[in-house]
Amino acid sequence: MAYQNLISEIKENILYITINRERALNALNKETLAELADVIAYAGKTDQVRGIILTGAGDKAFVAGADIKEFSDYSGKQGEELAKLGHDQVFNAIENSPKPFIAAINGFALGGGLELAMACHMRIASDQAKLGLPEVTLGLIPGYGGTQRLTQLVGKGKAIEMITTANMITASVAEKIGLVNYVVSQADLISKAEEILNAIKQRAPLAVSAAIKAVVAAVNNNNGYATEIEEFGKCFETADFKEGVTAFVEKRKANFSGK
Repeated sequence: MAYQNLISEIKENILYITINRERALNALNKETLAELADVIAYAGKTDQVRGIILTGAGDKAFVAGADIKEFSDYSGKQGEELAKLGHDQVFNAIENSPKPFIAAINGFALGGGLELAMACHMRIASDQAKLGLPEVTLGLIPGYGGTQRLTQLVGKGKAIEMITTANMITASVAEKIGLVNYVVSQADLISKAEEILNAIKQRAPLAVSAAIKAVVAAVNNNNGYATEIEEFGKCFETADFKEGVTAFVEKRKANFSGK
């Protein structure tokens, strides 16, 4: 897939997406968001992809925020439309994807960049990464789900502190408060994400998707228990369930088909 602001490639059923605006610290402009929306939709519907690693070009920034110049003269209505479009096509689309997304945070993840990472199902940070939501320094608040997802991940008190002070935190602090899953060296960042996805690739694809759906329902007050019960029942109708049980009884490795 050819894009202007993204590099995307599939290797061994993993889709690698790199936001490629290094000179702009990979800031999210309209074109980049549109390209992200396209590749996210593609990832969700192709059998070639079992998991996604999202990162930024270079070693300075994952995404250092949104492109402020684009909305500096927006009206309130335009601001609402900007946020809704981003929610629907990119941030919520990532969170609701049936395929696991891992954010490989290779540098600054600020504003919309941290919101993008938080929309992913897991986050791995370089030990040099810095994370924060500085929107109140511009007279704004996070508009791409930051107030909600940060609260879900770290709790109300810490979320309010981070958002209202606009202070950045280090990767080690982010790991301590549960904002990222792991902190590794820059050199090990992608390989750690691959390690996780390679483990997931050995599991039943439909069950993985069902598990993601149930967990997301839990944190979004979307009747998580009912979703879990429904998805649990659906799993019994899959060929992968029959293969998994048969493999267990026969004491062999399961060969899942995703059906």
